[in-house]
Amino acid sequence: MQHLLLAVNGTLMRGLELNPNLLAVNATFVREAKTAPVYRLWSINDKHPAMLRVASGGNAIALEIWQIPPSGLVQVLLQEPPGLCIGKVVLEDGSEVLGVLGEPILCENQREITSWGGWRNYIRDQRSEIGQD
Repeated sequence: MQHLLLAVNGTLMRGLELNPNLLAVNATFVREAKTAPVYRLWSINDKHPAMLRVASGGNAIALEIWQIPPSGLVQVLLQEPPGLCIGKVVLEDGSEVLGVLGEPILCENQREITSWGGWRNYIRDQRSEIGQD
């Protein structure tokens, strides 16, 4: 069976809340990576991020690349929070892989966190602001 590469940029990453969903379908971590500088990132109620490709104002966003069986991709997607979907993500080297993206409506009235460069940086700063570090 051919495995797919999947880019994840939030709670599916190693050690975070939804990472067990990847492990349950026998996905394996491949490497850390960054997107091409054409994405913006929002915090959705500080529970998970949503990443969108944009024509301007984008940045490189930190993510992880996982190898996942096709049947596992469906299972993982069904367990994602509402408004997240799978699309093609352009990596910093110009290659494309499948990845988790947000629907534009999900980002409306949410905090843009693009300047943090990734979900881990954002949540680390949030924890230190409230003294949890």
